[in-house]
Amino acid sequence: MSPEPGPTEPTADELPAVAPQLRALRMRSGLTLEAAAARAGLSPAHLSRLETGRRTPSLPMLLTLARTYETTVSDLLGEVPQAADPIVRAGRMEAQRAGGWTYWRAGGAGRAMQALRLHVPHGPGGQGDLVRVHPGEEWLYVTGGRLRLVLGGTAHVLAPGDAAHFDSLTPHRISAVSEGGADLLFMHTLMQSGAAGLCLGDAGTNRRGHS
Repeated sequence: MSPEPGPTEPTADELPAVAPQLRALRMRSGLTLEAAAARAGLSPAHLSRLETGRRTPSLPMLLTLARTYETTVSDLLGEVPQAADPIVRAGRMEAQRAGGWTYWRAGGAGRAMQALRLHVPHGPGGQGDLVRVHPGEEWLYVTGGRLRLVLGGTAHVLAPGDAAHFDSLTPHRISAVSEGGADLLFMHTLMQSGAAGLCLGDAGTNRRGHS
């Protein structure tokens, strides 16, 4: 699979503020469009379309761009950190959609560790065919449905109450087994690296940068 997803039409619930923020962060980082695209494993044309809102980035793409600009997804989305408040109330967890997945931010902004609630839909249209490789660690806990987690060459099916904790440099991908999708708690670290993480196709070929 190509690391550049097909074009999508941005909608009101799909990160409307991310396009101008992407350009602002790139300029703040002192990177040209070409240099930033190379670090993220994208073509300059594709990054330009993200910056102008003609394409909507998936959640893995947001993670890759956050690493590229040495920031967090919260900063990339233009969110203002809440000062010294460790509590995230349920009413403030607004659902957002990216790449077919629905997620709720369950942690504070500007942290080295990101915490999310995720709903992974069943069937095509999600991100189950994306293999990810990037620095850091990931932890997930299934709260509903059944989840398929592939780590390296081994597939695992996780039921509610099951958890996984793994090094993100292990090629991994997740998809929902249940027809109604799968719900999970998900945490990952935002460790920085000189090269962006990899997003590979089903066969693990055509390696280019992505998260």
